[in-house]
Amino acid sequence: MTRRRAPLALSAVLAALLLPLPTAGTAGAATGYRYWSYWTHDAQGWTYATEGPATARPADGDVQGFRFAVSEDSADADRPRGAAAFGPICAGTPAQDGMKRVALVIDFGTAADAPSGESPPAPRTACARVREDASAAEALAAVAKPLRYDANALLCAIAGYPAKGCGEQVSVGKPQESRKPEGSPTAQSEAAEQDSDTGGTLLGLLAGVGAVVLVAAAALWQVRRRRDA
Repeated sequence: MTRRRAPLALSAVLAALLLPLPTAGTAGAATGYRYWSYWTHDAQGWTYATEGPATARPADGDVQGFRFAVSEDSADADRPRGAAAFGPICAGTPAQDGMKRVALVIDFGTAADAPSGESPPAPRTACARVREDASAAEALAAVAKPLRYDANALLCAIAGYPAKGCGEQVSVGKPQESRKPEGSPTAQSEAAEQDSDTGGTLLGLLAGVGAVVLVAAAALWQVRRRRDA
């Protein structure tokens, strides 16, 4: 009976070695945010602003943009559409002493990005003539009232659009990790985290396989020892 048990134990160990290895779980659908993004424009094109319109102080002749859309973060945010040249936008607004002119491109986005029951107005441009120390938010208020902000001073609506909501979460249906518009991990750090998780899983699997191999070797040694006894 003793000699039969050892081969049976060895068979069980070898069968365990043939079991399929577990695979890593798939990431959930990504979360986007429906909000107004703020942009600055120069000869290179649009750049996602590094500060909010309430603190930014554009100079005379600058072009600023606002785009309403659903996006996961600043890296994939949609840029304002349409012409973005100061000359054509402010051609009908003469300069004035003690004042500055700021060209604004206001893109209300697409129907796909609109909140339920609302339709986006057509994109538009405007030239704001404001005092020299005015912020981008003040320039926007001069040409696109009413503006709406939330308790955290997040810009929620321009020219009354949208009528409700402010930076709400929406599913964007992409197989990536959820990310917030600002302050979120970069793509490089996310990739590093995924590599780390994959590496940890692989090391765990290799350690498990190694342990099974050692058990199998021990069982085989016991079988041979009993046969030689």
